[in-house]
Amino acid sequence: MANLPETILGAGPPTALAPMQDVTNKPFMDVVANYGPPDYFFTEFFRVHDSSRLDKETLRSITENVTGRPVFAQLIGENLDDLARTVGDLKPYPVAGVDLNLGCPAPKVYKKNVGGGLLRDPVAIDGILGLLREKVEGLFTVKMRTGFEDTRYFDQLLELMNKHSVDLLSLHARTVKDSYKSRVDYGFIQRAAQVVNCPVMANGNITSADKALRVLEYTGCHGVMVGRSAIRNPWIFTQIRQKLSGKTLFMPTLRDVHGYVDKLFKATWAEGIPEKSHLGRMKKFLNFIALSVEPEGTFLYDIRRVHTYSDFWKVCDAFMLADERGEQLFADEPYEGLVARPNCEEADVRDMPACCA
Repeated sequence: MANLPETILGAGPPTALAPMQDVTNKPFMDVVANYGPPDYFFTEFFRVHDSSRLDKETLRSITENVTGRPVFAQLIGENLDDLARTVGDLKPYPVAGVDLNLGCPAPKVYKKNVGGGLLRDPVAIDGILGLLREKVEGLFTVKMRTGFEDTRYFDQLLELMNKHSVDLLSLHARTVKDSYKSRVDYGFIQRAAQVVNCPVMANGNITSADKALRVLEYTGCHGVMVGRSAIRNPWIFTQIRQKLSGKTLFMPTLRDVHGYVDKLFKATWAEGIPEKSHLGRMKKFLNFIALSVEPEGTFLYDIRRVHTYSDFWKVCDAFMLADERGEQLFADEPYEGLVARPNCEEADVRDMPACCA
């Protein structure tokens, strides 16, 4: 089993930015790295099918990587010939490894029997893992959930990770059908860490440095992978390293967050992009950032309803800079009762059971 890339600290649990479609592109990776990068990055998934080719924009996060940290290329697909071809297409590029998506919960994805949809078919996964282990010359990693609609195949899936010598398993401890609405059951990550031969990264509601260390302690896993909370708080990877090193945590102010929004705004702007489209992109980020700006949800409500750049900055300035608000601390955890995406998340889903309290 190959060794994983060295961490920033040189020892101890690694961190990773979870692959998130339409989020973890090169501009976002660059912005996150500005505040202290994770140990490992993972690309948005490369779609693999009979007529697919490596997406040029996703490739940029590999070929134009200026973060100083390794990038794993994630694939999503089911056809063995197409997967083999895509692995071959990736060989000329400086990827840290190849990652298989077995967890995407988006219905438009799993209905095609890829991503999380494959968790209904361990036999198909067996064949895919075998093919990729044979074709990937370096690190071969997997990101998955605990099952599709239940966990009936979970132990069988762990056995397949061992059978095919997977080098790293990133486990989101919800089922596909749970989406982001249920509690994360870290007991499944604990079991995986005990059973599989490779390192296990815990994923799912790693909302702060304190939460990360509690999950690490309870599960005995190798490291933590952070997704949505890194959109809300790009300092989280630095904070986790500070916590692991026994250092005082940097706690951003709302003025710092305003600066982060400005960097996102500039990074996501492109010549010719319509104002409406750019604002729509920014609102996807602000849906998460707003969860720690103020507890009433007024900022979240107002920012969702802006239609011009001028109104966008008026709202941001009012809640993050005006009336000495800039010196207020940005909340370490999301405020209770607020939710970023009501269609696939629920407010007040707290997964700090006895295991991680």
